[in-house]
Amino acid sequence: MTHSGTVTSDRPTLSAGGAAKLTLDLTALRSNWGYLNKKVGENCTCAVVLKANGYGTGAIEVGKTLYDAGARVFFVAFPEEGIELRKQLPHVEIYVLSGLFREREKFYYDFDLKPVLNSHEEVAEWSSFAQSLDEELPAALHFDTGMHRLGLSARDAREIAGSSTLSKGINVDLIMSHLACADTPDHTLNKKQLTRFQRVCEHFPGARRSLCNSSGIFLGPEYHFDMVRPGIALYGGNPVPGQPNPMLAVAHVHGEIISLREVPAGDSVGYGASRVTSRKSRIATINAGYADGLHRRVGSSDDQPNGARVYINGHFAPIFGRVSMDMIAVDVTDIPEEHLSRGAPVEIMGAHVNVDELANFAQTIPYELLCSLGARYTRHYKR
Repeated sequence: MTHSGTVTSDRPTLSAGGAAKLTLDLTALRSNWGYLNKKVGENCTCAVVLKANGYGTGAIEVGKTLYDAGARVFFVAFPEEGIELRKQLPHVEIYVLSGLFREREKFYYDFDLKPVLNSHEEVAEWSSFAQSLDEELPAALHFDTGMHRLGLSARDAREIAGSSTLSKGINVDLIMSHLACADTPDHTLNKKQLTRFQRVCEHFPGARRSLCNSSGIFLGPEYHFDMVRPGIALYGGNPVPGQPNPMLAVAHVHGEIISLREVPAGDSVGYGASRVTSRKSRIATINAGYADGLHRRVGSSDDQPNGARVYINGHFAPIFGRVSMDMIAVDVTDIPEEHLSRGAPVEIMGAHVNVDELANFAQTIPYELLCSLGARYTRHYKR
């Protein structure tokens, strides 16, 4: 089935205008969630983290796709994100990770959003609001087990659990914490956080428990508890750095060759004359740049010649020189001429140039790279 905004072919297609194309493979997304859901087993809920517009991929499309796959619990960063999701998915659980924003309690209530309470003040405010309505309102309690970013303390856990008034009106249906070093399996903080979380949970025997992010799922069953909260792995990022990526690529960025030119040996290419040809070279100009989220660090210079690469008709080609706002230059000298032409599709990120590889060249992480995908792309959703 094909409808507006959706393509079904595996071959890159040209966009209606001149912008590069971002294709989101919803079949791969669904497969990734299914893989993680199976890994944690039927006694553990595999939730979905949808913050930052689904890590740049489109929160509503992601939400609807994974709801159809069986997901029923979603996490967003801010209430605005939850409100938009609620309009599309009226029967799911939606938690707001950044907590209860001051004097916004009614937004949470009106759209059935569950705040993740991160401090005594938030607990008190949600409790007071619930009592003003003479209702019991659901919420999660987030405990800091070693990240020191957000969360209640172990002392808070004892006080809240031992008091009949501190959480009056609150139905604590989830206890959670967040792993700081899950992508480094041997880091000693993982075990420390696990032990601290287990102790906190003892104070709330009736609530569900959740500790794992994407990488945490791969630390083993003892970390899974009742619910896991994958994010980057759903969108194709590697949750086990240094090992083969078990996830499928979801975001595919394709540009096209808009110019081909011969550059003599000893001439520079691009801004700052930062990269000079060592031979007579064929340079292709591609229609994507840092305005599209292609970080300037993926470029190259004579001082740092090992920049990122793109994939053109079965061949890899290095980015040559600086990344511009709207364009990159690529050295295609070693690609046979019959594989090169104006309009030829170029994979910038996808099945051959994966998001982790590109992030490494950008000296960042795949999270930032995906969240930086610009609004200028022609977006397509492949089912």
